[in-house]
Amino acid sequence: MCNNCDYTIHGRHHHFGWDRSIPPVATVAPGSNLHFECLDSSGGQLTKDSTVADIGALSFDKINPVTGPIHVDGAEPGDILKVQIDGFEPSGFGWTANIPGFGLLADQFEDPALNIWSYDADTMAPALYCDIAKVPLKPFAGTIGVAPAEPGLHSVVPPRRVGGNLDIRDLAAGTTLYLPVEVAGALFSVGDTHAAQGDGEVCGTAIESPMNVTLTLDLIKQTPLKFPRFTTPGPVTRHLDAKGYEVTTGIGTDLMTGARDALSAMVDLLCRDYGLSAVNAYMLCSVCGDLRISEIVDMPNWVVSFYLPRIVFE
Repeated sequence: MCNNCDYTIHGRHHHFGWDRSIPPVATVAPGSNLHFECLDSSGGQLTKDSTVADIGALSFDKINPVTGPIHVDGAEPGDILKVQIDGFEPSGFGWTANIPGFGLLADQFEDPALNIWSYDADTMAPALYCDIAKVPLKPFAGTIGVAPAEPGLHSVVPPRRVGGNLDIRDLAAGTTLYLPVEVAGALFSVGDTHAAQGDGEVCGTAIESPMNVTLTLDLIKQTPLKFPRFTTPGPVTRHLDAKGYEVTTGIGTDLMTGARDALSAMVDLLCRDYGLSAVNAYMLCSVCGDLRISEIVDMPNWVVSFYLPRIVFE
């Protein structure tokens, strides 16, 4: 519980998808500080006692619940909602899964897999994985946004111009996010909290973890913004950089093919050099490895690189 917050938005006030007609659970003044109770992306369907058999039973109508929406007084189309991410209260529990049909290499990994994580919510020490790796943690909100102008219910899965399922790991404590407002009141919601994720979230899941989030919501009036932008308070990879990286590449005329090739090569490397099974290597890449476009100007071939931090094996 945040003792200094103006509002607490309980986890029972969640919804699935974006819809401008969903009634707000609170109306707040610009500058208000709010404490959100956020569910994990399974909406509580997966727990610390879950097994891989539970993956097949997941209801996809109940994934990625977001807490809200919040009506910000005075917010109008053409404004910017300024979201200051103040902090996180992690739960200590998380999960990562390979969900059949989902992920960058879905055609190569057709069987379900599940890793249950237990981490220290107070120290946030690196979390043990498969007894041979420890993943540095960096909490953030995977889904964060406002209601779109278009009427009707819109899926929460794809990211949108107004935010949503951005899965940007640098939307962490201290970052300020700017979102374009399209409806009166903005109708802000947040959820899908993660304890760690690599850039790309390549298997489709991160360390999915319920936690509480503290935010400050403010307005910048009549300042057009096409897409979300954000400002970080300092370095963003310090928790991973210390021991360098293993890096694989994919090279060719298509960025998606290059990304798949770079990731596949890293999975092969992790299996060969570190003794991980292919699916465990794939999930490890999703929680701490980074896809990067290294070159996009030397036609006709582009270079995509996959960076896996060596610190996880120290």
